[in-house]
Amino acid sequence: MNLVRCRSCGSTRSHLVLDLGIQPLANHLLRPEDVASEEPRFPLRVAVCRDCWLIQITDIVPPAALFTEYLYFSSVSDALLSHAAAAAETHRRECTLDERSFVVEIASNDGYLLRNFVAAGVPCLGIEPARNIAEVALRRGVPTRNEFFNSDTARRVLADPGPADLILGNNVFAHVPDTNDFVAGIALLLKAGGRAVLEFPYACDLIEHVEFDTIYHEHVFYFALSALDPLFARHGLEVFDVERLAIHGGSLRLSAARAGAHPVRDSVRRLREEERAKGVQSAAYYDAFAARVLGLKENLLGLLERLRGDGHRLCAYGASAKGSTLLNFYGLGRNGLDWLDFVVDRSPAKQGRLTPGSHLPILPVEELMARGPRHALLLTWNFADEILSQQQAWRNAGGRFIVPLPEVRLL
Repeated sequence: MNLVRCRSCGSTRSHLVLDLGIQPLANHLLRPEDVASEEPRFPLRVAVCRDCWLIQITDIVPPAALFTEYLYFSSVSDALLSHAAAAAETHRRECTLDERSFVVEIASNDGYLLRNFVAAGVPCLGIEPARNIAEVALRRGVPTRNEFFNSDTARRVLADPGPADLILGNNVFAHVPDTNDFVAGIALLLKAGGRAVLEFPYACDLIEHVEFDTIYHEHVFYFALSALDPLFARHGLEVFDVERLAIHGGSLRLSAARAGAHPVRDSVRRLREEERAKGVQSAAYYDAFAARVLGLKENLLGLLERLRGDGHRLCAYGASAKGSTLLNFYGLGRNGLDWLDFVVDRSPAKQGRLTPGSHLPILPVEELMARGPRHALLLTWNFADEILSQQQAWRNAGGRFIVPLPEVRLL
C-alpha cells in the first residue's frame, strides 16, 4: 500500500525524506534451498507528514507476512536482558506493583522482560504475534497469548483477566500500521489510574546520527514527541513523562495515561522545547539527511575496497534487520560487491541461514576466531560495547571491527 494519507492524522500532504530502493524483508532470513526462488522485495521509502510531522514509510507490508514467524529472540542479547531487568524494577517501584496488580506487555517476544514480573509475583500477560517465539515464552513460564495487539485484543483481555495497571511496549509501537487502533486499544485496556510505558527509537536521534539502517519495513513509524501529542490526545490519553535512553542508538521511554490522571512532568515540556528549537516541524530539518546517508555509503565502500585490495579478509558481525538495510542499500553481498565472506551471529535460530537479499551465510560467532578474518563490519553497532567485550580474544589476535555509523571508524 502506498502512502496516500498520513496513518495518524489523515493528511494528504507528505514530504519524501529518503528512498532506500527496493529491499527484501529485513528479518526474512533464507534457507540455502530458498535461493533458487524469487525473493520478495518492496520499495523502502520514508516520508514525513507536513501536518502532524509523523515520519512513516510509504509502502506497507502486511504484518502477518512480517511477524507470524520471527527469528529475533531478545534473550540472545546480554545488554537487552540487563536493560529489561532494570526497567522492570523501575516500573515495579514507580507503579507500586504487587500480587494484586496486572501488567500487560505488547509484543513480549520470548518473555525476556515479563519474566522479571513473574519472578516478583506480579501477575502479567504477554501478547506476542510470532507463534514460535510465543511458544518459547510459554515454556519459560511467562503467560502469553499468541496474537497481534489491537483494540479487539484489548477488549478480550479487558473481559478476562481485566484492565491493566501497566501496559508495556518495547520496540513495537513503531511496527503497527494502524497506529490509531493501537493507541485506542491501550486506552481501552488501561485502568483509570494506570499507565502505558512505550520504548522506541527516537526519530531525532535517527536523523541527527544518520541511523538510516533503523529504517526497514517492520518499522512503519519513526516518532518524535511533537508527532505523538495529537495522536494520544485523539484517544483521550496524555503523555506525562519522557526519558531519553541510549539503547538502540537512541530511544525514548514515553509514559502516557488518561488525560489528567498524572501530573505532566518537566521532562515533557523540555523535550517539546528542544524539538521546537531543532525545527522538527519543518521540512528543512529532514532535507540534509539523504545527503549524509550517501556520504556514509561512499566512505564505507571506499574503506572496504581499500582493505580488500590490500588482501584483507572481511566478514560482518550480526545478522540483524538494520544490517539487512545497510547491506542491500550499499550493494554488499553475493548479489553485489562480494567483499564480505560471511556473517556471524550469536542466535542459533539464525545460524545456517542466509542474509536477505545479500545472501551471505550466517555462521556461529566462534567462526570469527576459527576463520580469522582481519576485519568485521559491525552491523549490530547498537550493541558495540557488549560485542567488543565478548570478542576481546579475536581483537587481541589482531581483529578489528568496522563501525559504519554515525561515522565510519575502525575499533
